[in-house]
Amino acid sequence: MTTTRDIDIPDQTGRLAVVTGANSGIGLEEARRLAQAGADVILAVRNPTKGAAAVDDIRGSAPTAEVSAESLDLSSLDSVEAFAQTMTGRGRPVDILINNAGIMAVPKREVTADGFELQLGTNHLGHFALTGRLLPLLRQADAARVVTLSSTAARLGRINFDDLQSERRYGAWRAYGQSKLADLLFAFELQRRSVAHGWGVMSNAAHPGSTHTNLQATGRNLGKDSRGTGLIGLAMRFPGISQMPAQGALPTLFAATSPDAVGSGYYGPNGFQEMNGLPAPASVPRRALSEQDAVRLWQVAEDLTQVSYPTG
Repeated sequence: MTTTRDIDIPDQTGRLAVVTGANSGIGLEEARRLAQAGADVILAVRNPTKGAAAVDDIRGSAPTAEVSAESLDLSSLDSVEAFAQTMTGRGRPVDILINNAGIMAVPKREVTADGFELQLGTNHLGHFALTGRLLPLLRQADAARVVTLSSTAARLGRINFDDLQSERRYGAWRAYGQSKLADLLFAFELQRRSVAHGWGVMSNAAHPGSTHTNLQATGRNLGKDSRGTGLIGLAMRFPGISQMPAQGALPTLFAATSPDAVGSGYYGPNGFQEMNGLPAPASVPRRALSEQDAVRLWQVAEDLTQVSYPTG
C-alpha cells in the first residue's frame, strides 16, 4: 500500500454533514475527518448495527464530536423518503451532503425494491432522489455543498437510454460504469441548475482512485466478470497500487471543504493514472461533458423516482 499523505481540513464547527455509506471504507474516513474538524455528522447507512459501530469508532478519535447514524437504504425510494422526512422534521440546514455510498460490479443482474437495475438504482437514482428531497435543507444552509462520488470506471461508461436498466444486455462492469458516468452527469447538471435557479448550492464530484476497501475486495472476488478492463483491471490484479481509505477519502474531503474547490469541479488523486496520491483536478470523461445527455438523464431520473427539483 502507498504511504498515507494528508491535506488540511478547514474548521467545520457548527456545520452539519450527511455522508451516505459511512459505516466503512472511504465513507467512514470522510465522516471521521469531518467530525475531527468540528462538524456534526450523520452517517446515513443501510445497516444500523454497523452504523452504531462506526459512530463508536469515530468517537474514539473525536471524543467531543456530535456523530449519529440514521437508516438509509438507497436501493429503496421509500427509505430515501423516510430519511428525508426525518431530516426535514428536525429542520436543521444541511451544509454538506456527500453522496458516497455505492455498490460495484454485481455479477448477475439484480433489481432494487422499485425495480431499477441495482447499480443504477443505488449509485445514481437513490442519490438523485436523496439530493432532491434534501434540497430545501441544503438551500437553507450558508454555502452548502453536494459532493457526488464517481469512479475511474466512468471512463468506460455509456448512458444507454435504449436499455438504461440493462434488461436486454447486462454486464457487471458495463452497468457499474454507466452508473458512475450518470453520477458525474448529475453532479455537473446539479451545479448548472443551482446557478440558473439561484439555489446557492455548490455541486461537484470526486473519485478515490484505487482504494483498498470492502467495495474493491468484493470486485476482486466476482469471478470471470471481475477482471475489468484497462486501468481498473490493472489495479485489481496488483492491489499494491491501491491506497488506504484514509487517503482515498481526501479528494472527496477537498471537494467538500476546500476554499479552492469549485462548482462542477472533479477531483481525484494526482498520482499515476489518478490511482493514488493527493487531491487534484481529475480528468473528466468526454461523455460526462454532454449537457444534452445530462438534461435527458435528469428528466428520466425525475420520472423514475418521482422526485422533482424546483425551478426557482
